[in-house]
Formats: sequence, structure tokens, C-alpha cells
Amino acid sequence: MVRHQELQLWVEEMAAMCKPERIVWINGSEEEHQRLTAEAISSGEVIQLDSEKWPGCLYHRTALNDVARTEDLTFICTTLKDDAGPTNNWMSPEEGYRRAGEIFEGAMRGRTMYVIPFCMGPVGSPFSKIGVELTD
Repeated sequence: MVRHQELQLWVEEMAAMCKPERIVWINGSEEEHQRLTAEAISSGEVIQLDSEKWPGCLYHRTALNDVARTEDLTFICTTLKDDAGPTNNWMSPEEGYRRAGEIFEGAMRGRTMYVIPFCMGPVGSPFSKIGVELTD
């Protein structure tokens, strides 16, 4: 399915660490959109609004514990401490990867890992950046 071998290996590495029950590669199709929307409604993650007044609209509440970053737990990981700037918390990249590995170990156990490709900017633009998000 994936032509980019390095991406495939990275997802496998992250899955081995996070231990999801299953992995779903998002493709952006209308069928997929309908399936995921139905799942979200069924699970209560979103609420379908009055289809006559608000056709195609859903209501979603953000989790109360997931609305902002915690500054004292946010670090800039650079080789040189001075590169992080005077107002940021600094950590070496090695320490950052070690700590993140501890946090993410088994974090998706019993859940689905979604692999979501995205483009920041117009597709095909020389200024756009392609990325992949992993989430549950």
C-alpha cells in the first residue's frame, strides 16, 4: 500500500513502541469519511446536529485535559542549549527521545493507530510541506 519504504518502517517502529490493537492508514476517500463519521457518532465522540437546520454538521467537545500545553513540561530539544533561547526549557535530543519513548511505550494498547498524511499548503506547491500524523 505504501510506496515510501522509510515511512512504512517508521510507522512500524512507532507501532512496535505504542502497541496499538490495529493500524488504519487514512486515504481521504468519501467512503472512509462516512465510516469514520458513523463511528464517531456511534461512540459519542461527536453529536450529529439537527439535519434540517444544520445539514452535515457535527458537534464535538474538546477534552478538558487536552486544551493547552503545560509550559513546564514543554522542552526545546537541540544539541546546543543556547539554541533553545533564553525563555524556553532545554533538553538534549537524546534525553528527549529517551523520555518520549518511556511515555509512548504501550500508549495505544487496545486502541487504533491512525496514520494520517497531510500537506501544509497547496498540493504541488514548492512551498508546501508533506507530513504524516500518528494519532489514536
